[in-house]
Amino acid sequence: MSASGGTKAIVAALAANLAIAVAKFVAFIFSGSSSMLAESVHSLADSGNQGLLLLGGKKAQREATPQHPFGYGRERYIYAFLVSIVLFSVGGMFAIYEGYEKIKHPHEIEHWYWPVGVLVFAIIAEAFSFRTAIKESNLTRGNLTWTQFVRRAKAPELPVVLLEDLGALVGLILALGGVSLALATGDGVWDGIGTLCIGVLLILIAIILAAETKSLLLGEAAGTEEVQKIEKVLVDGDTVTRVIHMRTLHLGPEELLVAAKIAVRHDETATEVAHAINAAEERIRAAVPIARVIYLEPDIYSETAAAEGTNPAKSPGGH
Repeated sequence: MSASGGTKAIVAALAANLAIAVAKFVAFIFSGSSSMLAESVHSLADSGNQGLLLLGGKKAQREATPQHPFGYGRERYIYAFLVSIVLFSVGGMFAIYEGYEKIKHPHEIEHWYWPVGVLVFAIIAEAFSFRTAIKESNLTRGNLTWTQFVRRAKAPELPVVLLEDLGALVGLILALGGVSLALATGDGVWDGIGTLCIGVLLILIAIILAAETKSLLLGEAAGTEEVQKIEKVLVDGDTVTRVIHMRTLHLGPEELLVAAKIAVRHDETATEVAHAINAAEERIRAAVPIARVIYLEPDIYSETAAAEGTNPAKSPGGH
């Protein structure tokens, strides 16, 4: 994902959520609907989340320092993880509490046209934000399914916005259903049930986001396609004869570390090996531009050692 694409989706979501939050809160004041209160808090939480994503993107652009020699690319993962915590605590838990209270102490919805009108407006605004996120995601999604895209994306912003917008749209439909049933039956319990469903939905989305961003924080390898490209260009068939084993690690969404032990011919001079390593690094960067930190260690490959299991290629994850 390009940073500009992610920023465009975040800004669109932020603008939509701020407008929706104000409209929902006004509707709550006039109608007393708990669904509207839960939804207004949800939109405020989403607005704060988009602010966190923008802040994380800004901080990640800082230059590397002696204390942080690989830069600050993972700041984006940290702030995306904070988003999942905010969505869980502020959005989900508040909605569950409010729904429980409304079910215990239901009251009739007043001025029904306020919540219904605001919910219709909110659905339209969220649909616009969701469409923008889908459009930006399609630029980098390729042939991946949406589930695969959310699970495999190394840049967290678009998956976060996609899930937030999806949750917002479903939540709005649940709120509209709860309000409509409360109006149709004259029983405010349905409003509380709708609010409770919104809370459960937000918590489920927060758990998914937390799991995915936790994996990124721990450190993920390059995708299969990138690994295959690197392995292919490493071997030149002349000085570098094979990849003994290799490790990759994302230092940030657009920065990859590559460390590999490569087999060279035993009769090559140190100068020839050095030139071969420099050439291999250039080929890697040409094939996978985000591979910015590369460490290559030359070695002599032994068929006998490999057969006996003492070769590093036998280690977990070796190639």
